[in-house]
Formats: sequence, structure tokens, C-alpha cells
Amino acid sequence: MVNRSVENSFNNRESLRSPYLPAPVTHRRDCMSAAVKRYRYLRRLFKFQQMDFEFAFWQMTYLFIAPQKVYRNFNYRKETKSQFARDDPAFLVLLSFWLCFASIAFTFILNLSIWAFFKFLVYLIFVDCIGFGIIVATILWYISNHYFLKPAYQGQDVEWGYAFDVHLNAFFPSLIILHVFQMFFYHVLISQDWFFSRLFGNLLWVVAIGYYVYITFLGYTCLPILQRTQVLLYPMVPVLLIFIVSLATGWNVTQTVMDFYHYRVV
Repeated sequence: MVNRSVENSFNNRESLRSPYLPAPVTHRRDCMSAAVKRYRYLRRLFKFQQMDFEFAFWQMTYLFIAPQKVYRNFNYRKETKSQFARDDPAFLVLLSFWLCFASIAFTFILNLSIWAFFKFLVYLIFVDCIGFGIIVATILWYISNHYFLKPAYQGQDVEWGYAFDVHLNAFFPSLIILHVFQMFFYHVLISQDWFFSRLFGNLLWVVAIGYYVYITFLGYTCLPILQRTQVLLYPMVPVLLIFIVSLATGWNVTQTVMDFYHYRVV
């Protein structure tokens, strides 16, 4: 009797459902191809009035204080729009602003010329951010789809666009720590030949890389189709070892990187 009443209740709810409502995204067969998604994303790139900058700023803030909350939104987007990757370029626009700001900061710190500033900006955007991001996103996209995919989800895959979004999420805190926050202490502390200078400067690199690794780990862990993503935390082991070796040998990592940047643009 109880089973019959439950069945009748379910049938009543089904009969009240409008025949004109679309099927849930997870069951639709007309999902957009990757090319269509890229086209729609790029088409919105210069339509600032359609971008949600408030939400993008919220994402940037929470990437520092609670990055797991950012990836809850990616899961929500998958349920509503059938894609994990961003469809709003507002985050990319704000990131471009911070890249320009970081380049200006380096221009003053290194006492660069206007021409060197533009060269540094080009390197920062197209090599450090986009170039490095394409390499990392492609490698993790391949590994995820070939080694992390759960057997029950064969036939599904991780979007390359999502893998690149994960890189951008992880890159932003590292950018702020190394290219903005660190600059306030470079001349007065980090560039000095003191043990505490090396400790502070090298520790900032550990924190920045730690943010990148942890946010990348969260980005793939939140996907229900993947398993064994804890492997993505393993790079922190050699990072910590290098940190200890750098202190023991007197290697100022920040000074080495600054010399490299100066050599690259002058």
C-alpha cells in the first residue's frame, strides 16, 4: 500500500510538469560544440556592458581566502549551461588589468624605460600567463582525460577551456604575491644580503607556488568524473626541498628572477 501511494504521488507530479519546459542540461543532446563555445566567449570579450565584473571581483577575492567556493560555481555552471569553463570574460578582463598594473610596478622597481615596459608587459601576458598556461592546461587536460577519469564516466571528458580557466584561477594569486605584494619589500628588504631577506623572499615564492598547486588541485578535485587528483599536490614536495636548499646555500630566488627579468627586457 505504501509503495502504491508513493507511485501515485510521483505520477501526479509528472502529470503537472509542463510539456513545454526544456529537458535538464545534463540530459540534452544539443549541447554546444567547443568551437561554438569559444566563438560565443570571444564575441563577448569587448561587450563590457554584458560582463559581470562584480562577480569576477568576488571570484578573485575568494581565490585568496576560500578558493573552494569559487569551484562550487563551476559545478553550478555545468548543471545550468552544460559546461564547466567560464562563459563570461569579465575575469579575463580584470586579470589583464592586474597584469598591466604589475608591469608598471616592475617598471618602477627596475627603473625601466617605456620601451622596456612594453616588452615586459608582452612577456608577462603572452609568455608567463598565456604561454605557460597553454602548456600546463594542455598537459593536465591530457592527464585528466587519460589517467584520472573514473571508469563509470568513460565517454565524458574535461574541457580544455576549463583546464585553462583553472590555470587562470591559480595564476592570479601568484601574480599578486610575486608581482605586486613582493615589490613593496624588494628594495628595503629582499634585495639585501641578509639571511632574513632570503628567508622572506624565498618564502613568498613557496606561498605563491603553493597557491598555484592547491588551487589547481581544487579545480580538478571538484570534478565528479575524476579520481586520484591528490597526485596534483605532489609538486609541493620538491618545492619545499628547493626552499630548504636555497636557504642553506644562500640563494636569493627573488634576486635571480629579477636579474632574469631585467636581462629579458633590456
